[in-house]
Amino acid sequence: MTGAEPGRLARLGPAGLSPEQRALYDAIVGGPRASGPALFRLVDERGALEGPFNAFLLHPPIGEALQAVGAAVRYRGRLTDRAREIAILLVAAHRDSAFERYAHEAVGAAAGLSPAELDAVRRLRPGTFEDDAERLVADTTLALLEDGDLDDDRYAAFTARFDEATLFELLTLVGYYTTLALQLNVFRVAAPDGGGRA
Repeated sequence: MTGAEPGRLARLGPAGLSPEQRALYDAIVGGPRASGPALFRLVDERGALEGPFNAFLLHPPIGEALQAVGAAVRYRGRLTDRAREIAILLVAAHRDSAFERYAHEAVGAAAGLSPAELDAVRRLRPGTFEDDAERLVADTTLALLEDGDLDDDRYAAFTARFDEATLFELLTLVGYYTTLALQLNVFRVAAPDGGGRA
């Protein structure tokens, strides 16, 4: 790693990648994250992957599995866009993950979360959501983050409003973004806007 590199990992530019790394790089930059409006930077000015994706290239078999789970959770789930982003942003706030906050506040705003709602999530105070389903997703996510479990009442409340398949989705989402937050924090990955760790 050179002194100019932020964080603990050198940025892996596309020119120096192995064939296995390049295949994963292409899957990320050519996949659903790259389609539609660019709400956050996926690559830097040199073409190196931003956020957690640079670390995925360290071990492509694991990186590929992680990127596939992330794409499934974000683009093929049952939760509404707003509910999904509330849950992701609660993980970011709970784990103090600057990059997750940077990326998903932009996605959340595009999904319709107001500045006041984003601020409430940032402060881990999601009780302000007027929509009962969104408030239930937020409360359930916080219980998972704080307790690592759901008691019988919370389990029953969530599955009565949604179903067990949607609970499985939320559990996977919380686990996935917690994994990313851990990696981002340990590797000292800051947000491109200069916020957070480096």
